[in-house]
Amino acid sequence: MQGDLSSSWRIGPVEVPTRVVLAPMAGVSVQAFRRQGRRYGAGLVCSEMVSCAGVEHRNERTLGYLRVGADERPLAIQLFGSNPPAMAEAARMAEAAGADLVDVNFGCPVRKVTRTGAGASLLDRPRDACRIVEAVARAVAVPVTVKMRRGLADGSRACLAVGPQFVAAGAASLTLHPRSAEQMYTGAADHRLTAELVSLVDVPVVASGDVTSHARARALLHSTGAAAVMVGRAAQGNPWALREILTGERREPAREEVVAELLLFVRETARELGERRATGFVKKFYGWYLGHGRFPKALKSELVRLPTLAEVTDRLLAIAPGAAEALARLEVEVDRGDEVELALPISVYGGG
Repeated sequence: MQGDLSSSWRIGPVEVPTRVVLAPMAGVSVQAFRRQGRRYGAGLVCSEMVSCAGVEHRNERTLGYLRVGADERPLAIQLFGSNPPAMAEAARMAEAAGADLVDVNFGCPVRKVTRTGAGASLLDRPRDACRIVEAVARAVAVPVTVKMRRGLADGSRACLAVGPQFVAAGAASLTLHPRSAEQMYTGAADHRLTAELVSLVDVPVVASGDVTSHARARALLHSTGAAAVMVGRAAQGNPWALREILTGERREPAREEVVAELLLFVRETARELGERRATGFVKKFYGWYLGHGRFPKALKSELVRLPTLAEVTDRLLAIAPGAAEALARLEVEVDRGDEVELALPISVYGGG
């Protein structure tokens, strides 16, 4: 039923249990983040962008993004690149890794991506973009989806021209973030474009941008006809936002609950990336988890200066001793054994 965020929907043969999708975010969407998102109600989670060039050259760090766990499925692995054969090969690798969907990124506005001819820059080269979608769709049996912006320049309506072309080329679903690449993340997302796109295509459209509350998500589904909403920055270090968006339940987590989720995230990220990489990677998450008035601002500054994750753990447990028991319960809940489905060298996963 339209507007019911707890109802299921489909992308081709893939059933998605809720209408809340956790966005792919570079430097954020590691497996620990995705698994947490699924626990808090995201029906579909997405990997961060995976470079097809990195896959083509068998870069170990890039291949590490293809780690897939059974408890995070359905999962989309997102690819970016500008070369159709390389994108097709990366798509085959993603499918072999256990991806339920392969997502093609035509939305990233970051200069280091667009200057390579990938990401949002392809919206100004629709013929090249469609060749990529067609190559990927031919390479895999799983559904292929596309995430895009409205266009490169402010006021662009390129998404309305290229969206139907992507569907004709083989896309089974489209996600629209109706900001321009020039806007980055400033201003407001113009979801009038989302409604127009829905009217032009016969595949599910996901509305992305400014989804921050249950009321806003329901209103977007109703006003645009979109099949689902995508949540990004609102969920960074704040999985409780996903639960509120899905159910409307507004409950501020206890301090012990916040610390337990942060500690689990830290431990799972260290397991995935290795202790050395994880120590730096998780620092930006401290402020996201501990903010919102939950803890003194000075705590984040203190944590980022600690040299080891063990010291971070000790400090957090010292300020919220009850988190140890909550963490033990969480670890039992998420202990689902070996989740690696792609036969790659263990060094890929150890971050070594």
